[in-house]
Amino acid sequence: MSLIGKEVLPFKAQAYKNGEFIEVTEENFKGQWSVVCFYPADFTFVCPTELEDLQGQYPALKELGVEVYSVSTDTHFTHKAWHDTSEAIGKITYTMIGDPSHVISRNFDVLIEEEGVADRGTFIIDPDGVVQALEINAGGIGRDASSLINKIKAAQYVRQHPGEVCPAKWEEGGETLKPSLDLVGKI
Repeated sequence: MSLIGKEVLPFKAQAYKNGEFIEVTEENFKGQWSVVCFYPADFTFVCPTELEDLQGQYPALKELGVEVYSVSTDTHFTHKAWHDTSEAIGKITYTMIGDPSHVISRNFDVLIEEEGVADRGTFIIDPDGVVQALEINAGGIGRDASSLINKIKAAQYVRQHPGEVCPAKWEEGGETLKPSLDLVGKI
C-alpha cells in the first residue's frame, strides 16, 4: 500500500547528531521539508557510501529548507560508534535515528521482517508531515542523493502553485503543466 499522501505515523526514538544523543518524533518532520533515508545496517558496505553521498548533498538540501534524517534498526549508540570509527560516517552532520524497536521501519513499510533490517527507502516529507515522494531500492543497489534536489524542488513548486504539475525531467524555472480538458491528448 502506498504511503504517498499519508501523514507520518507517530513514533519516538533516540538519535545521534553532532556528538549528542537526542530524541526524535514524527513532530520533527513538521514545519519544514524532510528527507528520511532508511538503510539496512551500520558497519556495512553500500550504506556508508550512500550516507556519505547524502552528507555531500546536505548543504544544498539545507538551502532548500530540508532537514535530513537517516534511519536504521541499529541503536543510537551504534550510530555514535560508527560515526567515531568510519571516515565516511564521521563526516555526517545530519540526524542518525536508531530504530531497534522497528516501529519507524514498520511505519514506513520498509522493514524486512525476517532479517530485522530496513530496505533502502528514501522519503520526501512536506511541512505538514505528509509523504510526497518515495523510492525503495533492493539491498545491493545504492542511491544517488543528487537525484533528491530536483524532486524536492518539484514537490515544493507544486505545493506553492496549486493546479500546476511538473513534467518528467522538470528543472527549476522550466515549464509546468496545468491539467485541463483542453490539454487532454495534446501532450
